[in-house]
Amino acid sequence: MVAQLLEFTMLFLFGFSWPFAIAKTYRAKRVDGKSPQFEFIVIVGYLCGIASHLASGQGYWVIGVYVLDILLVSTDLALYFRYARRNRRRT
Repeated sequence: MVAQLLEFTMLFLFGFSWPFAIAKTYRAKRVDGKSPQFEFIVIVGYLCGIASHLASGQGYWVIGVYVLDILLVSTDLALYFRYARRNRRRT
């Protein structure tokens, strides 16, 4: 149970940073320095975390935090593709 609480804390803190990244991208409407490859790798890592919990049959309650984090990263990734395309058209 302690391991799951620590994992929850890690996921919560990682997830806490994404709304700031999303807000910055949304306000600036620029994606300079962002890496869609990195964000895709983060999503795959979260999916592996979910798979780990499903395979072990323990800590199903933590999966909700993984899903929330995936949604946040996916939002930032969607903004990346929206604004990257827009920025390319302007140049």
